[in-house]
Amino acid sequence: MTSALSARQPVHTHLVEGFGTVTITPVDPAADAGLIHGWVTQERARFWGMGEASLELVREIYEDVDRRTTHHAFIVAHEGEPVALFQTYECAEDRVSECYDVLPGDVGVHLLIGPCEGAPQPGFSARLMEAFFSFVFSDPATRRVVAEPDARNTKAIARLERTGFVLGPEVVLPEIDLPEVYLPAKPARLAFLSAPRGR
Repeated sequence: MTSALSARQPVHTHLVEGFGTVTITPVDPAADAGLIHGWVTQERARFWGMGEASLELVREIYEDVDRRTTHHAFIVAHEGEPVALFQTYECAEDRVSECYDVLPGDVGVHLLIGPCEGAPQPGFSARLMEAFFSFVFSDPATRRVVAEPDARNTKAIARLERTGFVLGPEVVLPEIDLPEVYLPAKPARLAFLSAPRGR
């Protein structure tokens, strides 16, 4: 793990039996831009939509996220090694709100699992997602998690289904063109995961 990450306090720590400790730590745009840039510009991350982004643009994007109170970005580490980028947002304050009827307690998520070194570990993604959702649902105000992967990303959609998400309709997220951020229109598949009963 980079010293910059190890020096920061995670907002959530989750022990997954037989897997190890997963920590979720807020992104520091200056310290983490290089790591994130290395992930989002790989071909395997093409659906993230930042394949041509410069290091400076990545830093600026996450500085914008850091300024917001409705959107949050986190570095996820497994046993101290950064393995994923995880983002949450209030659906009512995001472009997804134009595509479905937002309910109180809806929290949106974006997830990018970084490239793994060595042979793939069976069940790795599923165990990480267990930690993600233990974090999201630790807030009693969260009633439902909403995901909107690219409609062409069949692998991500299948992973969400295996995790228990119920698939919703295909939609087109509208373009956002503001001085501080630009997002092109995106074909997406909505998916919903309700909070566990009796949490």
